[in-house]
Amino acid sequence: MTRTRKLAKLSAPTGKSIARTAVLNGGRNAYANREQSWLAFNRRVLEQAQCVTNPLLERVKFLAIVSSNLDEFFEIRVAGMMQQVDSTTGELSLDGLTPREQLKRVHGSANALVDEQYRCWHEQLVPQLAKEGVAFRSGSQLTPEERSWVRDYFQAQVLPVLTPLAIDQSHPFPQIGNKTLNVLVSLDHPDTPEPEKMMVILPVPRILPRIVQLDPGKEGAQRYIFLSEIIKLSAGALFPGYQIASAHAFRVTRNSDLYIDEEESENLLKKIEEELRNLRRGAAVRLEIEAGVDETLFTTLCGYLGLSLEYAFRLQGPLNLLRLMSLYDLIDRPDLKYPPFTPADVPQLRGAANIFDVLHDREFLLHHPYDSFTPVVDFVEHAARDPEVFAIKQTLYRTSGDSPIVRALMDASRNGKQVTALVELKARFDEANNIHWARQLEEAGVHVVYGLVGHKTHCKCSLVVRREGGGLRRYVHLGTGNYNPKTARLYTDLSFFTARETLTAEVAQLFNTLTGFGRSPEFKHLLVAPFNLHARVQELIANEATNAAAGKPARIIAKMNKLVDQVTIDNLYTASQSGVKIDLIVRATCCLFAGVKGLSENIRLRNIIGRFLEHARIYYFENGGQPLVYCGSADWMPRNFFRRVEVVFPIEDPELKKRIVEDILPSELRDNEDAQELQPDASYAPPARAPGEAAFSAQRYFMAAAKVRSSASADTAG
Repeated sequence: MTRTRKLAKLSAPTGKSIARTAVLNGGRNAYANREQSWLAFNRRVLEQAQCVTNPLLERVKFLAIVSSNLDEFFEIRVAGMMQQVDSTTGELSLDGLTPREQLKRVHGSANALVDEQYRCWHEQLVPQLAKEGVAFRSGSQLTPEERSWVRDYFQAQVLPVLTPLAIDQSHPFPQIGNKTLNVLVSLDHPDTPEPEKMMVILPVPRILPRIVQLDPGKEGAQRYIFLSEIIKLSAGALFPGYQIASAHAFRVTRNSDLYIDEEESENLLKKIEEELRNLRRGAAVRLEIEAGVDETLFTTLCGYLGLSLEYAFRLQGPLNLLRLMSLYDLIDRPDLKYPPFTPADVPQLRGAANIFDVLHDREFLLHHPYDSFTPVVDFVEHAARDPEVFAIKQTLYRTSGDSPIVRALMDASRNGKQVTALVELKARFDEANNIHWARQLEEAGVHVVYGLVGHKTHCKCSLVVRREGGGLRRYVHLGTGNYNPKTARLYTDLSFFTARETLTAEVAQLFNTLTGFGRSPEFKHLLVAPFNLHARVQELIANEATNAAAGKPARIIAKMNKLVDQVTIDNLYTASQSGVKIDLIVRATCCLFAGVKGLSENIRLRNIIGRFLEHARIYYFENGGQPLVYCGSADWMPRNFFRRVEVVFPIEDPELKKRIVEDILPSELRDNEDAQELQPDASYAPPARAPGEAAFSAQRYFMAAAKVRSSASADTAG
């Protein structure tokens, strides 16, 4: 039985700002623009593609990631601003801009970023790939022999699945799918004196590979060509009797935000399925088309799409650089990739006959991907087959396509255990996957619940109830990242295992709130959104400001993905003005200005972009010399505070706290290779190095430490 539980109406707490009037001198100028901050982050990703010290194929991957990020940015953020402009009811941004003003600035910045992205491809990566024996050919660069191979490939592999769609009075403009590859062909009749410029669209099925190796059996350099080039060269075969005047690849990005009124939806799963089918018809928000297209055809295409010319990007090709991601697997060149890395096993957990015997009296903190994610999977798999386990409760926000955790939950249900899974159907771009998991889990007898109306269940929690010594004992895993073994090898996250009753009881209460009814649950140890997280964070910041004013030790270190909440920013400004030293590690969007005299001069902010995606959230408060350390799933954003179910948990075990306070956080604050620091003008610059200071990368340090742990573990086992 699937359910969505309605939470009693919560008014989003305003969480009073303690900021003084001095924040104030700046007014709106005290906040950075959210969209520009995100674009600045994506420029940092592009810098990784430009960095010559990174392995070549890793640079290609970074370039692909830039395209993926821009796709999502336009599908969600730009689409939202365009809607606000159309509705004339859009609110001002945090820095005081109207939606129209933001759109104008966003397109200027995005255009510059895309131009730089393509310069990186054409001027840096393509020549360097060629030096390594990996050549990319355009249609005009093909030899006669290569042209012959391309014609044969087109006839055998491409032509049978292409369907030309003419555009004229009897053929309406077709529905162009979101982010699909299309070729705009202009045809002329050879017997007419004037060019006719007849329009035809060739939609390219997603099943066809976008990068094709030329004559793969031939010795020598590996040569590749983009599918769009093959189609443009060979499209004449589709139009006998006509001449091809021009052919240009294009791609349309559409608004991809789901619009679900959960209160009016009787069946949330079916409603989301319906919306997913509608997404391909969402309003166009961006056109990408190859440069050189005829102006009349270009204007006509924009008209059919209902898209202003300002939202079109004319590119030097190839379209959709995200497709370069496949190149990494196509080319077997370990010398052009990062050296392989194997996460360290945790000796106490590795191969434990029963993981609960190990967790009974000891808490564990794992730092992924440096520590193996296997114990997290083992936790659920052991519970599924342990005859003493009665119940398992699990949140699922995003998981892998062949999820061992989902399989374990199904096995547990088949083994007669009570299993409840909170599947977040509204996890953006994973909606279809999660619908699939929800149905599979239901078929296995799992109780599937969709959480609270109006709130995404974003927390990472797993609860196991086990019979021990005539009573019941609860075991919990809490994390900062998703239950996804694949991304756990690519993202930096923390996993926490505990059987401490004060915490496990509150996790149980949270699950009861999500599956049943809970008007105002109380949490004394956990910080849980939308209940107490925002207010408690403001109290903790205010406490540091009070301690600093009283001459007591005061310090804040906070690591997260995004910092947007205005109340939190105001309170950080006030804490800074009170003398609190504040170090922020914010990977992406940040609306706070750091290092501004009179406003935030005690705040230092940096981000780290390297081999792994920084994803952990860690919060440290000096607390007058009795430090408090929290980890969890929540960024400091209004959505995380008020529109999501989030869990931030305390780390109280002295050894685990020491690992965070004396190793993880200091190492990231010491990083002077992968880190850049936010400047008062909102730009980023490499950290200044003292004379003689050695280069230091936190990620490489953690990898080296993991290798040492693995060696020590192997020696002990031997």
